[in-house]
Amino acid sequence: MIADLHNHTKLCNHAEGEISEYIEQAIKCGIHYFGFSEHAPMDFDEQYRIGFHQMQAYEQSILEAKKKYAKEIEIFLGYEVDYLKGHMDERVLNANVDYLIGSVHFIEEWGFDNPEFIGNYQNQDIDAIWQKYFDTIEEMAKSRLFDIVAHLDLIKIFKYMPKKEINAIAKNALLAIKESDMSVEINVAGFRKPIGEAYPSVSLLQEIKKLDIPITFASDAHKPEQVGLYSKETTEMAKQLGFTQCAIYRDRKREFINF
Repeated sequence: MIADLHNHTKLCNHAEGEISEYIEQAIKCGIHYFGFSEHAPMDFDEQYRIGFHQMQAYEQSILEAKKKYAKEIEIFLGYEVDYLKGHMDERVLNANVDYLIGSVHFIEEWGFDNPEFIGNYQNQDIDAIWQKYFDTIEEMAKSRLFDIVAHLDLIKIFKYMPKKEINAIAKNALLAIKESDMSVEINVAGFRKPIGEAYPSVSLLQEIKKLDIPITFASDAHKPEQVGLYSKETTEMAKQLGFTQCAIYRDRKREFINF
């Protein structure tokens, strides 16, 4: 991956390693554009994200790393923001960053990707769960608050797959993403989960290509050694699907680079 915009730090309480270790691993992997997008503070599920009191320190540490490694790699500053009505905060949404990644980890406050709450899949109609998820992605896109869509089909994480055709379930969400001029990341974290494949699926990526929605790349690393994993396979997959450019962001403005 020439660009890798979605990575974390130990400040989120469920990652490990120093910022420098992530960057040095990215350099080893041949990544040219590397971004941190820490789980943004929010008054919900606070144990899995930084606190508001840590925002300044987080931002400053990334900016310092940007200067330190300027001759070797370009570093970007962002946040991954949970789209959850009533809980998003203007301090995050108006932060002076390169980009904001919008993500959906909750369906009506159910943390569907958290193994602690996996039992909820047994109590609901799986097609209805998937539709609620993509309806929330659609809402997120229509909010026009974010630049990049995180792990588009994260709902597949535990391999609870719908009976209905997935592209049909996701259709309106994809149209909203297109209308909102967002990019979609190809996120390799799915290879580290039970589903065993990237987010989004090849089938969804084919629709994304048809709609001419831009892509970018993401390790979604929570450990330094996860940076750059599956990068060759992912880049080759993107090329086979017809993608030739990926998006990067500086000061909330998108640019394209060839890969």
